[in-house]
Amino acid sequence: MKQAVVIGISGGTGSGKTTLANRLKEYFCDDITLICQDYYYKSFDELSFEERRKLNFDHPDAFDNELLVEQVKLLKAFKPVDRPVYSFTEYKRLERTVREEARHVIIVEGLMIFTIPALVDLMDIKIFVDTDADIRLIRRLKRDIQERGRSIDSVIDQYLGTVKPMHEAFVEPSKRKADIIIPEGGLNEVAYEMIANKIRSIIEAKYTLVTKNT
Repeated sequence: MKQAVVIGISGGTGSGKTTLANRLKEYFCDDITLICQDYYYKSFDELSFEERRKLNFDHPDAFDNELLVEQVKLLKAFKPVDRPVYSFTEYKRLERTVREEARHVIIVEGLMIFTIPALVDLMDIKIFVDTDADIRLIRRLKRDIQERGRSIDSVIDQYLGTVKPMHEAFVEPSKRKADIIIPEGGLNEVAYEMIANKIRSIIEAKYTLVTKNT
């Protein structure tokens, strides 16, 4: 049965994993599908805004892991999915969805993706982006303030209260699952070129196989 190649890209908050994944998506465009774990945060609609805001979003259980695994399985089998859309300003999942078409290469990017055994089993290549904690904190501050409307105090409180301890408990140990560990994510040009060349060779091989069979 024809199957896509699934590449997992993980790392701590602000490590550069999203930058790396986005650079690859921008370069390869419709030749790859990019799925972010952030799309799959659970939606606690029964809670008030203030109650949702206080939830621990840095624990593996904060994500709808069953749906994520199910949709990656479908994409790997070359079937399209309607993935969820999550609002970081409302702390809830929106009613609309986005159709993602299956491609020869599926990139799954996220904080906790290596903590989900069923998801790890679907991955052909696992990449962990390793970046110093102080750099990650600065990047998270800039992102949450500029893109998610957070205050400096709320970002720091969340970092000390849940982000840092959850990183030490779950994200850092998951590094052992990786096939490749790279520093600085999308800013590491040598690593980026190596990964891009690997993806290019996968795509070319897949297209060659399709051409021979038609």
